[in-house]
This record gives sequence, C-alpha cells and structure tokens, in this order.
Amino acid sequence: MFFYELREGDNDIYADVLLVNEEEMDADSFFELVQSIRISVQDHFEEDTLIEAIANELERDHGFIPISDERLTASVNVSKQEDDNYLASIDSDDDDSPDYRGIFVDMPADGTLPN
Repeated sequence: MFFYELREGDNDIYADVLLVNEEEMDADSFFELVQSIRISVQDHFEEDTLIEAIANELERDHGFIPISDERLTASVNVSKQEDDNYLASIDSDDDDSPDYRGIFVDMPADGTLPN
C-alpha cells in the first residue's frame, strides 16, 4: 500500500485528504495527475472542498481510495486517564455522534491570538 496526501489552504490553516493506492506512483507523476484533475474540476464541483473533488476523481478513475470517516470500521479514544479510554461512535445516525469538521490551532501559551 502506498499513501498520498492532498492539502488545501496556506501554512496556517489547511485541510487534507489522505489517499491509498496499491500501486506506487512517483511524486512528480502524482503531482501531474492531481494538477490535470484540478484544472478539469476547479470551476464546477459539488463537494465541500476542491481536494475532496480531486480525491473523488482519483478514486473514480485512477484506483485511489480516500481515507475518510465514512470508511472507518472502529474509532478508539486513547488517554492516560482510564475513564477517557473508550470506543467512540462512528455511526452517522447516532444522536451522540458529532457532525462537525475539526480545526487544529497552535495557540501561544498566554492564550492570545496573533494579529
């Protein structure tokens, strides 16, 4: 298995999609493939992000598999605290399952945000 990543955004905030393929593709060839797909879909896609649109095209026509929450078999929360270890819900119909996208932010120790 070979793993690939699509990133969208800048150095401060970005989204990513991980993909897997059974066949290895060198980085330059992967870049060229992604660029050709980007050009063809960038002005008309229904997905939330451009990288999701590209990932779907890579899956549909080129044998890549996007690694997404929809494909999870199990999710386990792991912590040093015993009570914080549990099997997390991955059922999208579960009322306890959050419907959100996460953003990770590096915060200064004093809690202030840079301008």
